[in-house]
Amino acid sequence: MQEEALNILEKFWGYRNFRPQQMEVIQSILNKKDTLTLFPTGGGKSICFQVPALMQDGICIVVSPLISLMEDQVNTLQQKNIKAMAITGGISYNDLDRNLDNCIFGNFKFLYLSPERLQQELVRERLKQMNINLLVVDEAHCISQWGHDFRPAYRNIAEIRKFLPETSIAAFTATATRDVVKDICEQLEMDEPEVHKKSFQRSNLGYQVIRTEDKYFRLLQILNSESAIIYVRSRNATQSISEFLNKNNITAAAYHGGLQKEEKSARFEKWMSNKVSVMVATNAFGMGIDKPDVRTVIHMDLPESLESYFQEAGRAGRDTKPAKAIILTNEGDIPVLKNQFLNNLPSVEDIKLVYKKLNAYFRIAFGEGENTEYDFNFADFCNQYQFNSQKTYNALQLLDRCSILRLSQNYQKKTELKILLSGSHLDHFLDDNPKYSQILRPILRTYGGIFDNLTSFNLSTICEKSGLTDQKVLSLLEDLHQREIIEFHLAKHDASIIFLVPREDSATINPVAGFINQYNTSKRKKIESVLEFVTNEEVCKQIQLLGYFGETELTTCNKCSVCLKKTDEPSKDEMNEIYLKIIKLLRPGQMDSREIISHLNYNEKTILKVLGLLCEKSILERSDNNKYKIANK
Repeated sequence: MQEEALNILEKFWGYRNFRPQQMEVIQSILNKKDTLTLFPTGGGKSICFQVPALMQDGICIVVSPLISLMEDQVNTLQQKNIKAMAITGGISYNDLDRNLDNCIFGNFKFLYLSPERLQQELVRERLKQMNINLLVVDEAHCISQWGHDFRPAYRNIAEIRKFLPETSIAAFTATATRDVVKDICEQLEMDEPEVHKKSFQRSNLGYQVIRTEDKYFRLLQILNSESAIIYVRSRNATQSISEFLNKNNITAAAYHGGLQKEEKSARFEKWMSNKVSVMVATNAFGMGIDKPDVRTVIHMDLPESLESYFQEAGRAGRDTKPAKAIILTNEGDIPVLKNQFLNNLPSVEDIKLVYKKLNAYFRIAFGEGENTEYDFNFADFCNQYQFNSQKTYNALQLLDRCSILRLSQNYQKKTELKILLSGSHLDHFLDDNPKYSQILRPILRTYGGIFDNLTSFNLSTICEKSGLTDQKVLSLLEDLHQREIIEFHLAKHDASIIFLVPREDSATINPVAGFINQYNTSKRKKIESVLEFVTNEEVCKQIQLLGYFGETELTTCNKCSVCLKKTDEPSKDEMNEIYLKIIKLLRPGQMDSREIISHLNYNEKTILKVLGLLCEKSILERSDNNKYKIANK
């Protein structure tokens, strides 16, 4: 059995040996055992189910949460001449019917499906006709309400086992606490599962938390021509940071969920082929992507959980060569994180109110509305009832998670804006027409690239920042459009809602009140863990992360920001070298600290320490414009 597995590994992947623990997982699957595998990002999870699936007759069904993840794995298998198919969204009933028939009669070895697709009656009927050798659940933490990417549809996977009783199940994840592991096994109804876990330790990866007031400046210090990922929370930040890097001769591309599929593919291909060094992305990017030479992963915003951070950071250094995972932070980040994820957590009463008003908004009578669908203008809804947009959105997400409704965001219908004047001409216009400053200034501060491209924006955000009503903002924007100051396209609907149960108001919400309270408690704990990780400067960052995931045999990494801080006291020789180079830099003229740091390849704190000592000894002095110069003797 092992020899056959090794032959398949070498034939299709070109490797002669498995990585540690891969063979144990494969053996468990071949023995028809339910199996849960916890390997860190880059630990070789896919091979653990692909090899045994190829060793057996029939087809392997893989349930996966992201289209990009499915397409990437299917493309990789097809390049190895392995018959694989992914059934994604936007497909007609006839095409779905034909593709499923091909899987039954066409000797396909892998069929990738989303958990939502798995619920379709046609799909389930066709699965009954297939010779299925294995059911794989990828990114299995999504099944747990305590996981960071919880997907309600994952909870229905176990229903498939009722008509596939002889088929074993194999679940895989790179991030799971003890509670999540227990929840995965229970929700998938695993029968005495074998759990295979590698240590999440990444010996080549240095976790660093860097405090800085100027994050953009630090980016230029950290980045070079090597491959990197920068994670941000907003789509507009992907655009503004990528533009900043390109202007500073670092090739970069922006990536987010609102891009057209063709544009995503083009930017991704440039990054994969190293035509672009840096991908600036929201967390929609990266899951399942196997790019081994990423040297640096940078988080510009604090992550919402250590699970998501660990997974995203783990995309660095998959080739086992030295790599860094860096969080750039300052004092302003903590209130932003709390405001976005804690202050706007909806209570049970908040959700009851949103649900009641939502039914009133669509004029749904008591006891009616089940399986009805409506176009939904989120900004209009929030403004009509004077709701906080972030808390309302979180309430709708929870209603979705509880299967009370389905919220679908429609990225094809966007409210978009582009400023047609140049920056200087716009300033002159606003000087002459100050009434428009109240909306254009917040837009300029919030959205990057708005002079170059039609940029989608959130109307309710601008209303909040400007202090104006929805109607007043729209009126001013329409005026600007008529005067050809801006190009403006207003989407009447930005989402759709399907009500899954009849309207019963409080009686609808009360059965899920316990889950809502537990979810909010879990969310608070996750944020607290992030804040502890970022602020704790005494314990090795790797020990903090591994301890969070339940590991007990821990040793310091000697490469994180905490460990380096304890060992980076500069020697006298190093400080003397810096002193001489600073004097050489300042002979032609004055420089501020940022300019000096950018010219010297030394630790920033050490440079600042030397500058302070030189000023104390009156070798240097500061000018009125806060620049350093050689003191006059």
